[in-house]
Amino acid sequence: MPKPFAMQLVITDDGSHTLFVPSMDEHYHSTFGAINESMHVFVRNGLNFIAEKTKEFSILEVGFGTGLNALLTCITAIENQLKVTYYTIEKYPIDATITGKLNYPALLSSKQNPERLFNSIHQASWNEMTVVHPNFHLYKIQDDITTFQPGFNYDIIFYDAFAPEKQPEMWTRSIFTSLYKHLKPGGILTTYCVKGLVKRMLKSVGFSIEKLPGPRGKREMLRGKK
Repeated sequence: MPKPFAMQLVITDDGSHTLFVPSMDEHYHSTFGAINESMHVFVRNGLNFIAEKTKEFSILEVGFGTGLNALLTCITAIENQLKVTYYTIEKYPIDATITGKLNYPALLSSKQNPERLFNSIHQASWNEMTVVHPNFHLYKIQDDITTFQPGFNYDIIFYDAFAPEKQPEMWTRSIFTSLYKHLKPGGILTTYCVKGLVKRMLKSVGFSIEKLPGPRGKREMLRGKK
């Protein structure tokens, strides 16, 4: 995610918030629906795909951002009795004065107290493991993905960086080579981005690529498998 600049709170089409960074002319989530996009790309086509085979697995998220993917994963893990270890990397965490205004918990119809979980996720210390819930262990890594070398393996990669034309340094062969190396056999990568250069890059490091229907407002998304 970008170096901390001025951000604006924006309501997307499903009523959930995203953040707009004027200096980059970019949003953190789809304006067609932040929750809708995260659920479709990362939960339904990522987490649920692996959960059909095993109930205990780990995830690496590239781009912690607003914490939305982590919250949806946490709720899904609890409701489906999964055991998820969730690693997430972010170079420039968003200030609590901004994350405290995000409306995701109020929009999620869950018995799992989304507000408490969301607060626990954001209040968790960086660079140490936190048990947010027995079904969801969280390790937030404050680091730069362009130089980061994972010291752990994982079953799923949520690749949620800004678009290649906005942050090309986040979409390089060296990054995907490193991520692929530590992905377990049969593991997957999911991303909203279907640009040709991304598809070619993922294939070049070993992924088999599958194009899937995209979230609202987007025709396609990608899932890569090792």
